[in-house]
Amino acid sequence: MPLSSSIVLCTFNGVRYLPMLWESLLAQSRRPDEIVVRDDASTDGTPGLLETLREAAETRGISVRVLLNEKNVGYVSNFEAALRDASGDVLFLCDQDDVWHSHKVARQLEEFEKHSELLFLCGDARRVDTSGADLGRSLFATLRVTRAELKKIHRGHGFEVLLRRNLATGATAALRHSLLQNSLPFPACWIHDEWLAIMAGAFDGFDCLDQALVDYRQHDANQLGMPERSLGEKWDGLRNTGASMIDNLLERGEVLLKRLRETRGVKAEYLALAAEKLDHLGIRRSLRGTPWRRLRDTLSETLNGRYRRYSSGWHSLLRDLIRRS
Repeated sequence: MPLSSSIVLCTFNGVRYLPMLWESLLAQSRRPDEIVVRDDASTDGTPGLLETLREAAETRGISVRVLLNEKNVGYVSNFEAALRDASGDVLFLCDQDDVWHSHKVARQLEEFEKHSELLFLCGDARRVDTSGADLGRSLFATLRVTRAELKKIHRGHGFEVLLRRNLATGATAALRHSLLQNSLPFPACWIHDEWLAIMAGAFDGFDCLDQALVDYRQHDANQLGMPERSLGEKWDGLRNTGASMIDNLLERGEVLLKRLRETRGVKAEYLALAAEKLDHLGIRRSLRGTPWRRLRDTLSETLNGRYRRYSSGWHSLLRDLIRRS
C-alpha cells in the first residue's frame, strides 16, 4: 500500500520566495497528500499570500492546513508544532525559500516504501544564489562529505557518523512519522533536523541520497544556510572559539545520552559511544594551564583516536591547541 505524505512548511516573512517554492511543490510528479504550513507571526503579508496559494493546491486535490502563530516562537519550535500537526506516513521538511526538483517526493517516498527500517532520509542539494543561479558547489561538497562517511552511512552505521558531526540538512529531509514518538519534544540545545537525524541513527534508520533534489537558496536572511568561508574567516574561527563552544557540545551530548537512556530499544553499543564522546568533550573542556599540559592532553586524545571518532580530527586538535580560552 502506498505511503501517504505531508509537506511540513514553516514560514516567516516569506513573500519574496514563497510563490516559486509553492509552484515546485505543486509540480511534483508524485503529489503530496497534504501540505501543513505554520506561519511564525509574519509581518509582510505572508498569511494572505498563503490563502491564495492554498486555493491553487486544493484545486489539484492536495489538502492544505495553514496555521498562524499569535507570536513568534522561532523556527525550531515552529517546526516542532508543524510536525505535530501533520498526518502523513512520511513527513517532508520544507523551507520557504527553496525550489524542489519535480521528482523529490517520488524519489524519497520510493526509498521509504522499499526500506521499512528507514526513519530519516536526507540528501545533497544544489546551492543557488538569490536569483536561482548555481553557486558551483553542492551542499555535500561545501560540507566536505567524504566517500568514507557516505559508505558508512549506507552500511547502516549512520549513528557513528552523526555522533561526530551532523550531515543532515532539513531542507533536503524526509522522515517517517513514527520517528516523532521518540524524538519529541525537541531539546532546546539542538536544531530540529540534526536531532531527528541522530535519533533515527540510534535505531539504524538514518540514510542519505547522494543526489541533489532541492535548489537550496543562499541569502542574508537564511536561518542557517551553508555559506562559503574564506581562509581568513576559518582561521579567526579557530582562534576565537573558546571553551563556550565545548560547553555547548557537552550540553548537547548530555541531553542526547539522557534521551537515549530513556528510550527503549537503543543498542548498548550506542549508549557507550555517546558516553565516551562526553568523556572526550570533558577532557577538551578542561584544556587549560601550561602549554605543556595542553599538549600532553591533546596528544593523549589524538593517540587514543577520540579526536577522529568524536570531533573533527586535526581541525579540532588545532582549535584546542591555539584557542584563547
